[in-house]
Amino acid sequence: MNITLSAALCAVIAFVISAVLGPILIPILKKLKFGQQILEIGPNWHQSKNGTPTMGGFIFIAAVFTTGIIFIRDLRGVLTLIFALLCGGIGFLDDYIKVVKKRNKGLSPMGKIILMLIVTITFSAVGMATNLIGTSLLIPFTQIQIDISYFMLPLLVFIMIGFINSVNLTDGIDGLASSVTFIVTLFFTLISMVGGYSGLSCFSASISGGLCGFMIYNLHPAKVFMGDTGSLFLGGAVVALAVLNNMPLMLIIIGIIYLIEAASVMLQVGYFKLTKGKRLFKMAPIHHHFEMSGIKENGIVILFSFITFIACLLSFLYFMQN
Repeated sequence: MNITLSAALCAVIAFVISAVLGPILIPILKKLKFGQQILEIGPNWHQSKNGTPTMGGFIFIAAVFTTGIIFIRDLRGVLTLIFALLCGGIGFLDDYIKVVKKRNKGLSPMGKIILMLIVTITFSAVGMATNLIGTSLLIPFTQIQIDISYFMLPLLVFIMIGFINSVNLTDGIDGLASSVTFIVTLFFTLISMVGGYSGLSCFSASISGGLCGFMIYNLHPAKVFMGDTGSLFLGGAVVALAVLNNMPLMLIIIGIIYLIEAASVMLQVGYFKLTKGKRLFKMAPIHHHFEMSGIKENGIVILFSFITFIACLLSFLYFMQN
């Protein structure tokens, strides 16, 4: 089947599955009392969201998995799907401990890092062993490629874990992570089509379609949250798409919002320690700073999505000219 038609079908089918699954799964999550517990340290108006069903990431994960088993046939696509599912599995463990075991911090930081190390090292090693991942790095917005040989694997693991957690941090207000990631995966759909990677284009198109359906229920005021189940799945998907499209460093550009979110947390923590208790931002991640500065949630989502759109557009135009 034509790669463009396949990607379009994946997007449409994933959208329909996600849109239909929402009204089915959300009441089940409510019945199971899988509600989000809002921390008191957050903005006080977030307390109204207390009890909103979480683990809603299963809505678009189910849509992506269904389209994946129908359309994805090549190793790149299969490897990406498996990796994203494993990352989503880590997120599910985290959510399960928070919601069912009533331990609000979920998995211990060390436990989460160990699990991420296992899946990212395995993914990178398999990709390099099958020659899907090379040892050359393309420097963004240049034609320079640097062969880093054996340093490629540890660098990939560092980048992947960093960005997976960054996507997780972005999931802090209604519709933010889903909107930003929709644009990022749409970019990867086009790039994968240009590169002739059928499996990757179908996978990323499925996520774009699935997120469109999910946003019906996730935009403000959210009826369901994706939870770590969804955000870690999306993080895994984004980094795998970047790596298997041979552009891991482009995450710095197309994932600029993820990077800013993570950087704001690191700056806040560092500034707090250096100044013995003072804060650089009103609250971190930075979307909460904007919230506490008076910007509405939908306004932040629109702003961050627009920045992501411009970054992805410039990146796409660059690749089309080279």
